[in-house]
Amino acid sequence: MLWVDDAASMRFSGGKRPSKLRRAQTLALALAVLAVKGGERAGLAQLAEPPKGGRGQLIRIADALMEGGDVPEYGAPRPQVMPMGSRAVFLSDFLGDPGPLTDALTSAADRGVTGTLLQVLDPDEEAFPYDGRTVFESMSGAVRFETLKADRLREDYLERLHARRAQLRDLCARTGWRFQLHHTDASPEAALLALYTALEKRR
Repeated sequence: MLWVDDAASMRFSGGKRPSKLRRAQTLALALAVLAVKGGERAGLAQLAEPPKGGRGQLIRIADALMEGGDVPEYGAPRPQVMPMGSRAVFLSDFLGDPGPLTDALTSAADRGVTGTLLQVLDPDEEAFPYDGRTVFESMSGAVRFETLKADRLREDYLERLHARRAQLRDLCARTGWRFQLHHTDASPEAALLALYTALEKRR
């Protein structure tokens, strides 16, 4: 089972790099292709139907991943179908409210579902390379903040980012999931291999 966060925050790119969303979509579809070619079934958590095999299913997953529309600032997993004992990958920046994610993983663990959280971030979100006068605006445009001394925000921002990552790791440890981090300037092939290997070990 795959869940790709398609919220507005995932559309961010700090440079000539793919957006977080495009990287997550690419990795998810590649995982689905590998699973189906290996004789497994693949499914998308947003869809009502259970995981299936075959080329037709890959087309359905690809179509669903590319669907547009109005989206919230941050995403939250609400899987409709999580078969008992299945394996899953959730791809997101995980910067929104952690409550729904905690509920989803707790429910998954109760059903014997194991998997991996892949946090996808742009390098600028890790480095916070901003100084002086800076205007910060959310991807949806709903939030806008201007400061004359952006560098003074760096320490507090990085502390909160590291605290969120520690929270994600703890959640994975409690539910039997794995946590992985991927930056959009890194090799997608390496991330795909790590995810596929983690899923294979869960068999």
